[in-house]
Amino acid sequence: MKSALNWFEIPVVELPRATKFYEAILKTSLHQERFGDTDLAILRADEPGTSGALVRDPKRKPNADGTLVYLNANGQLDRVLGRVAEAGGAVLVGKTDIGGPGFIAIIRDTEGNQVGLHSERAA
Repeated sequence: MKSALNWFEIPVVELPRATKFYEAILKTSLHQERFGDTDLAILRADEPGTSGALVRDPKRKPNADGTLVYLNANGQLDRVLGRVAEAGGAVLVGKTDIGGPGFIAIIRDTEGNQVGLHSERAA
């Protein structure tokens, strides 16, 4: 079965600030581009068909009460959580054991969004 997720968008107010935050905590680079009137910073994916972007669109606002997206922090969850505060965010729910699927955590980014992190249980 293919992944149930193929694209997600995290709304932001200040794209450079949000890009810097996610690049810092995930230790990756985001690809910036413009699509129509919308500015994007795309998170790179190892597998085709599953990715997403930070999106600056005046019609959409960051929201802590909206859909919760979980980013892959597999094998790196402790390190990612350790970088959140320094990058300007906050850890809302620390590393939590969810049984067989592994561990999750929830952070608040620099834009006010709540974003989940997931890491599989080590074999």
